[in-house]
Amino acid sequence: MSSDVGSDEFEETGVYLGEYEGERNERDERHGHGKATLPNGDTYEGMYENGKRNGQGTYRFKNGARYIGEWLKNKKHGTGTFIYPDGSKYEGSWVDDQRCGFGKYYYINADTYEGEWQNHVRHGQGTYVYAETGTKYTGTWKDGKREGQGELIHANHKYVGPWRDDRTEGKGKYVFDIGCMQHGEYTTTEQASDENRGEEEEGQAKVIPKWRATHITQVLIEPEVEEEEEEVKTEEEPTEEVQPEGGTEGGNEVDAPVQPPTEGETAEDGMHYNV
Repeated sequence: MSSDVGSDEFEETGVYLGEYEGERNERDERHGHGKATLPNGDTYEGMYENGKRNGQGTYRFKNGARYIGEWLKNKKHGTGTFIYPDGSKYEGSWVDDQRCGFGKYYYINADTYEGEWQNHVRHGQGTYVYAETGTKYTGTWKDGKREGQGELIHANHKYVGPWRDDRTEGKGKYVFDIGCMQHGEYTTTEQASDENRGEEEEGQAKVIPKWRATHITQVLIEPEVEEEEEEVKTEEEPTEEVQPEGGTEGGNEVDAPVQPPTEGETAEDGMHYNV
C-alpha cells in the first residue's frame, strides 16, 4: 500500500534527515526559511521553527500530491490547499493534519462540496453540488453523511425535509416552481438480501426510502407592494390623467414528485494524506 505520510525528519533520533539548505538557529536546528529533500524523496520549502516545519510552506510528495499552506510543529494547521494525485483538490482550514473547519473540495468528477469539516470528513453545514445533473444538497452533515434537516434542489423543484444516515426519512415536502407543494413522509423498507451475494454480505438488508404523499397545498407568494404615485396639483393648471397598470398571475396542476437521486459522488482516492 502506498503511503503519503510525510517524514517527521527524525529530529529526536539522530537519523539522517536528508539534504537541507537554509537558515539555522544557535542550536544548529532548522530555523527560518529553508529547503529540504527528505530521505523518502519528498521535498519541503518554507518556514521552520526550532527544527520543525512551522509557518507558510510547500510540501511536495513524490507521488505528485502537494500541500501549500500553513504548518504548526510539522503538521498541516491553519489555511492551506491540498492537491491530490488524482487531480482532486481541497482548499480551506486544517487542524492537526486533518481537514477541519470551513473548506471546499473539488472532486475528480467535477462535483464540489463547500462547507464545514471535522476529522477529515464533511461535518456540519454544507452544500454538495452534483456536476452531471446540477442537483445540489444543502443542509446538515454528520461524519461524512447527510444527517438532519436539508434540501435537495433540482432544476424545477426541491425536496425539503429530514435526513438520516445519508437518506431521506420522516415528514417533508416537495416544492414545485409552478406554485404548489406536495406534503408527505418518507418511510424505509428493507429489501431482501440477494442469494448471490458474497458470504461477507449475507444478512445485510438494503434499506430503501419510500415516499407517501398526504396532501397538496399552494405556495403563498406575497404580492409586491407598489409605490403610490403622488399627483401634484397646481392651481389653475390642468393635470394629466395617469392610466393604471395591472396584471394577473396563474398556476397549473402538478404531477407526482420525482424521487431524489442517489448520491453519485466520486469519493476521495481512499488514501489519507497526513504529513
